Amino acid sequence: MRTRFPLIAALVVGLLLAGAGAVYAYDRSRAERIEDGVRVGGIDVGGLSPEQARAKLRRAVLDPLNRPVQVRARGERFALTPRRARVSVDLDGSVAAALDRSREGNMLGRTVRALSGGTVEADVPLDIRYSRRAIKRLVRRVGRAVDLEAVDASVDLASGSVTPTPSKNGRRLRAKLLTRQVRRELLDTGPRTVVRARTKVVKPKVTLAELEQKYPAVIMINRSAFQLTLYKNLKPVKTYGIAVGQVGLETPAGLYDIENKAVDPAWHVPNSDWAGALAGTVVPPGPSNPIKARWMGIYAGAGIHGTDAESSIGTAASHGCIRMRIPEVIELYDQVPVGAPVYIA
Repeated sequence: MRTRFPLIAALVVGLLLAGAGAVYAYDRSRAERIEDGVRVGGIDVGGLSPEQARAKLRRAVLDPLNRPVQVRARGERFALTPRRARVSVDLDGSVAAALDRSREGNMLGRTVRALSGGTVEADVPLDIRYSRRAIKRLVRRVGRAVDLEAVDASVDLASGSVTPTPSKNGRRLRAKLLTRQVRRELLDTGPRTVVRARTKVVKPKVTLAELEQKYPAVIMINRSAFQLTLYKNLKPVKTYGIAVGQVGLETPAGLYDIENKAVDPAWHVPNSDWAGALAGTVVPPGPSNPIKARWMGIYAGAGIHGTDAESSIGTAASHGCIRMRIPEVIELYDQVPVGAPVYIA
């Protein structure tokens, strides 16, 4: 009995050593094989050698990535080539990481898993590198091509024009959205699709309606035609006959505005030779005051006022002021606020 026990122990040890050797040999034979169930970037590389896995990844990933990304924007095309985007894939590193995942655990566990048909459920990230700066440059190029500044409504009263330039909407590239779209397409290993750039509407700061409200009243005076035209919200409303300054005392030309207003004003006679004895005096309202009914001051003592000398209407007869018929100057007065532009041509 005593001699039998050592023999049994030796037999058991031998079997264990043989089994361990077999397990070691089997595990070593699979050292350069990626286990079933392992994926790289979603691509199944299970059962492949590192070289086979690299070849498969090259076909499935690297080759598709080596195609330009096309962007279409308002009829134009823009391309981002892989070279400009500096697209690269670390195939060696990704395959090595997949192999490391396959070799996780101990030798016995790996052998039992393999012999029992088990798998390693793992998806190793694919290390794709690219230039974010290249994408930004592409987006800027598209933006320069499609961006359009909004146009504010405007009117050039200084040149004597009351015809407004209407406002126009602008547009702006949705740059952040395009950046995401290009990045997604650049890293997509599926069939290439054309990225369509999207824009958003840019509203003008001043619309035509706002401009019209800014100018509730504008007066345009044509000295040669002896006419004064009232515009409301930049639209002509009514034209009146007027008298203007005589030769040597011409009504000043240019763009002014209504500086002050008065009903039945006193006449502050200017210190001018033509005023004679009245120069520098103040003539109160009444028969001897030539400024009748209403006064709208414009510039340097010149203004718009009523006159009872209706025969002067249509002539150059005043000392620089604009004369109007009394009923008409009263009508005009109530429609023109202080600050209203007055252009005299």
